[in-house]
Amino acid sequence: MSLDHFILKDARPLVDCAVGRKPADMVIRKGIWVCVQSGEFIPDTDIAVVGDRIAYVGPDASHTVGPHTQVIEANGRYLVPGLLDGHMHVESGNLTVTEFVRAVAPRGTTGMFIDPHEIANVFGLKGVRLMVDEAAQQPVHVFTQVPSCVPSAPGMETPGAAITPEDVETAVQWPGIIGLGEVMNFPGVFNSDEKMHAEMSAARAAGKVIGGHYPTPDLGLAFHGYAAGGPSDDHEGTRKEDAAARVRQGMKSMMRYGSAWHDVAEQSKAVTEMGLDPRNFILCTDDAHAATLAYEGHMDRAVRHAIANGIPAMTAVQMATINTAEHFGVSREMGMIAPGRYADVVLTRDLVNFQAEVVIAQGRVLAEHGQWVVELPPSCVPDWALHSVHLPRKLNAADFRLTSPTGRACVTANVIGIIENQAPTRHLRLELPVQDGEVRASFEKDVAKLALVERHHGSGRVQLGLVHGLGFDQKCAVATTMAHDSHHLIVVGSDDECIAAAVNALAEWGGGQVVVRNGEVIGKLLLPVGGIMSSEPAGQVAAAAATVLEGYRACGCTLNNPNMQVSLLGLVVIPELRISDLGLVDVTQFGFVPVLE
Repeated sequence: MSLDHFILKDARPLVDCAVGRKPADMVIRKGIWVCVQSGEFIPDTDIAVVGDRIAYVGPDASHTVGPHTQVIEANGRYLVPGLLDGHMHVESGNLTVTEFVRAVAPRGTTGMFIDPHEIANVFGLKGVRLMVDEAAQQPVHVFTQVPSCVPSAPGMETPGAAITPEDVETAVQWPGIIGLGEVMNFPGVFNSDEKMHAEMSAARAAGKVIGGHYPTPDLGLAFHGYAAGGPSDDHEGTRKEDAAARVRQGMKSMMRYGSAWHDVAEQSKAVTEMGLDPRNFILCTDDAHAATLAYEGHMDRAVRHAIANGIPAMTAVQMATINTAEHFGVSREMGMIAPGRYADVVLTRDLVNFQAEVVIAQGRVLAEHGQWVVELPPSCVPDWALHSVHLPRKLNAADFRLTSPTGRACVTANVIGIIENQAPTRHLRLELPVQDGEVRASFEKDVAKLALVERHHGSGRVQLGLVHGLGFDQKCAVATTMAHDSHHLIVVGSDDECIAAAVNALAEWGGGQVVVRNGEVIGKLLLPVGGIMSSEPAGQVAAAAATVLEGYRACGCTLNNPNMQVSLLGLVVIPELRISDLGLVDVTQFGFVPVLE
């Protein structure tokens, strides 16, 4: 097993402290113990810590206090286990691992289970290793899952790299690897695809958890085949029926509350209305934008949201601590405040309006009232990770002209319909007018131009499409190289000149996001690391990301988080309709359809 370094080797120092033979390094006094393992709130509790572990939890730890013991007065505040994010992508915050930790640890997150399949789609296994090595330097727990679907849909797109079953077999032995990342190729699972099942077999042989990703509401035989294939959790449900079906089949229902995916409210009804056992439910964020992290929160935000939707406070905390730890097989090390576990403790005055006041991780005070009190290790990005956008030439407006069949006054178009706050899209068929032999964006019909530009191999290939729901009412374009999961360059807009300008700007900058209105750049975020991340501090990235969101609004878009939803227009594993560098993909049929019929 590759997590040996993480397991407690010798408990004798903890025993000696617990019985008073050795003083504690830290004692937290007089708090309310949020005992997630028993479901109790226990007042007047002390915690004694030796090194990075808890030695004693009880009514009075005075016997463990020595002349050099650091004493923290809880003064009746709640003592909460450090919060754990059960499924997330660091890259979705547009941050490196270090800067993501900088953003979320002061809010109470002391453990993350990350799937770096974003950078894997750009750089392959060496990109994953880059993340694993940086994760090992953090003062909180960052576990990594080996990406399972790179590319996410073989034959439907051209990725920057690929990960094979042999790669998976190698990587599951690395220190810090906790499992196999979300298995997005759900047809490959229920159709017994050899590659997909070889990867899952390698994970099982190494004793690793297999992450799930079943994004369709169809709960028939395909779903049962997927469940039989082996994924042990799933975060793609949106309804209470989805949550119930997964739990009944032995999966954990991961309820996500990220920047754009708000699936907790409906799925939590499986607990509050249907009465299902909440031990099988886990809170996660999946994709959280830097601005969300900086201004709203991370797992603390998810806990507050779950409580606001009727989940009892104790249950919500359990969904973000012990449930997650037990699922990944690390509850002997974390997920609860108990002897032998890492000293990951959050002090807060109010669980319902959860705000971390003191954050302790691995026996050290990391942050107080949202401010770091220790230094994070510096991160170093290798030069090869800074050059990932390859276009053979500058593009012009003519490259984005959508020509129609000759002689028609109107045409039926297959259009991607955005659903606010959800990852799935609608497959719309709209009648659109033909002007001078082409179909153009329409303010009246809320239809924007969409293009995907292949940027990994320098082919210069441009695929065109149409998208409904952005609400653009200006001559504008928004482009991004953060485009799950293949991370080609995606651009949406109402004017071909603006579209070309946006694409060329990102090629010049080496990746990022840009908003162009009437030929002028009004929003800008530089993402030089793989075209998907910045090595700048989280606050700076959040401020730049905010200019992009403001740019969307200036162009007429009123969606909650259009940035995230546009970034998923090329994710060809989530129904119903997506775009790839090879064409427009009907995900329900896993086949290509024409833009114009």
